[in-house]
Amino acid sequence: MDINEKFVITINRELGSGGHTVGEKLAQKLGVKYYDKAQIEGLTEKFGLPVEEIERIKRQKKSWWTTFNEFYDKCFSLHLSADQDEKPTTAAMFETERRILEELAHEESCVVAGRSAFLVFREWPNHLNVFIQASMGYRLQRIMKKQKVSLGKAQDIIDEVDEGRENYLNNYSSRSRYDTRNYQLVISMDEMTEDGAVDVIMAYIKAMSGC
Repeated sequence: MDINEKFVITINRELGSGGHTVGEKLAQKLGVKYYDKAQIEGLTEKFGLPVEEIERIKRQKKSWWTTFNEFYDKCFSLHLSADQDEKPTTAAMFETERRILEELAHEESCVVAGRSAFLVFREWPNHLNVFIQASMGYRLQRIMKKQKVSLGKAQDIIDEVDEGRENYLNNYSSRSRYDTRNYQLVISMDEMTEDGAVDVIMAYIKAMSGC
């Protein structure tokens, strides 16, 4: 991967591993934007943007992202008041999410964290897929501290999120998010700080580029 050319880095991570913060810090170090799962879901659900509208926007002369934001400003109140039946199906939202991710990467270099990003960009030129993981004990302690919950509650939260993320991917792919073949780099956080993980990723990028 060459950071002197337009690139995309995906960060898939286990809940409680610190991967979200690693992604943010990495984007800051590289001087690019960071998009996480919540932001992408927000774009998909709040905008209610169908694939056909994305294609229309792509044909405009203005920046795709500028036009996208203009579309949002114009239609935001309408989408907030739309009936449930008018909202896109889950499959349509997945397709919209995929298109949004691709257009973000076409516009500029970025770091993307989310459940489907590594799948979307698996054949993308100049990309790096990273998986951030940690032992269950590490994840439990982090969730307990961050969300101020008991051990049992932290376990329930992790189990629910792990199952939901795996099921989401299985709905649209035969792949498992835990298959390390999906990634060029897998990092365990048990004995590493978030800044240390960023340094590992930067060193890997340097090695990939041959610099």
